[in-house]
Amino acid sequence: MSRIREADVIASVADALQYISYYHTPDFIRAMGRAYAMEQSPAARDAIAQILTNSRLCAEGHRPICQDTGIVVVFVKVGMGVRWETARDLDAMINEGVRRAYLNPDNKLRASIVSDPAFTRPNTRDNTPAVVHTEFVPGDRVEITVAAKGGGSENKSMFAMLNPSDSVADWVVEAVPEMGAGWCPPGMLGIGIGGSAEKAMLLAKKALMEPIDIAALKARGARTALEQLRLEIYQRVNDLGIGAQGLGGLTTVLDVKVLDYPTHAASLPVAVIPNCAATRHVHFVLDGSGPAVLEPPDLALWPEVRWSADASARRVSLEGLTRAEIARWKPGERLLLSGRLLTGRDAAHKRICALLEAGEPLPRGLDFNGRVIYYVGPVDPVGAEIVGPAGPTTANRMDRFTETMLGKSGLLAMVGKAERGPETIASIRKHRSAYLIAVGGAAFLVSQAIRASRVVAFPELGMEAVYEFEVRDMPVTVAVSSAGESVHDTGPAAWRGKFAGIPVAVE
Repeated sequence: MSRIREADVIASVADALQYISYYHTPDFIRAMGRAYAMEQSPAARDAIAQILTNSRLCAEGHRPICQDTGIVVVFVKVGMGVRWETARDLDAMINEGVRRAYLNPDNKLRASIVSDPAFTRPNTRDNTPAVVHTEFVPGDRVEITVAAKGGGSENKSMFAMLNPSDSVADWVVEAVPEMGAGWCPPGMLGIGIGGSAEKAMLLAKKALMEPIDIAALKARGARTALEQLRLEIYQRVNDLGIGAQGLGGLTTVLDVKVLDYPTHAASLPVAVIPNCAATRHVHFVLDGSGPAVLEPPDLALWPEVRWSADASARRVSLEGLTRAEIARWKPGERLLLSGRLLTGRDAAHKRICALLEAGEPLPRGLDFNGRVIYYVGPVDPVGAEIVGPAGPTTANRMDRFTETMLGKSGLLAMVGKAERGPETIASIRKHRSAYLIAVGGAAFLVSQAIRASRVVAFPELGMEAVYEFEVRDMPVTVAVSSAGESVHDTGPAAWRGKFAGIPVAVE
């Protein structure tokens, strides 16, 4: 009979969250390396190069892969023969581990969790509480899987109650384009089939914890109907041509995972949850012998891919930027930004637009006239850093504010990730603006371009405050031109159907 100590649970959860903040799993690195080697779209290949370079930098420097260090999701299997040495309940032990991990001064992680979700939404400041799923199993040990799930991919989760005669594959293939690029592909799809509504969602999330093995499966061939379904969805989704960051390319998903469960004869519940390019999870076992020991992955696993700014990108000075210069930018063109830009996310936009629409002045020192805004909520800096990892957030959450910002603040252009809605594109065209994207999943790499940072407004909003960044050669891609042409439309259209017949290499 194992005795599981409180201190071992807390330490193991804390160590696991630090570990997954900067280490991708080896299977993910191998799969992304294969995708890079296979990719033929220049824009998608550049994005994957940034993701792989960022991943290696984070592994070497022990800094977060993504600025969104996620909502913590924990799956626990408790052996029924376990004896606990603790005065806390299981959730309290896990949450203490979360608190310690996210407040670790050597690698402080961004606190993203808010309480009172429907109303005041105050930040809990330590990323607690975690979402914990517990089951009791035979045995005398505790198995724990810890994951950190980014909001951009979690927000793209989808569920449907299909008719029993409907095709699951057809529904998934129709659903993926509706997700857009806000989940930061290439990544994984977790699919849950059966049970009840909540069971299907849980199955989809659990499926994402499984290792990437689609190349081996494709090589040996399907042995079950579920394996055949995985291969069909993998082929058909990649054949959509969405590609890395939605720019158009050969690889949209690295793998498709499916779990099922018996369901009612009248029902076919299906859930799909994507995992982004910042896939983060680890599994460990506690048997009473002490805390879990997590071995670092071998850096030799990373392919020799080192992204760097090159002469083919257009260098842009943000000082004195004009609409005439913006009009020369083409969809899919790579830019390197230098100069000063402002930041802002949902909470700041809500306040700013309320002031603009009321005809009231903005806070002293906050002036968007002739400026570019970056949709970002950075990680706090450590040591000599100017700013911590600072990748883009999903831009379409700011769509409701864009006409006001472009029409009343003098804003010239925006930087975020993923596509914009049709009304926002019309507003961009109307005001001769532009929308640029940075690579989601390359937050630490992007932060290397930030040479100075200061809070300009709303410091009480924490990571959602308005900052002014001074950047040098910050890599972005033109997503929507001043003429209203979107690369998220033209890119996938150009690559649709080209994945068919491309071999998946097996190491």
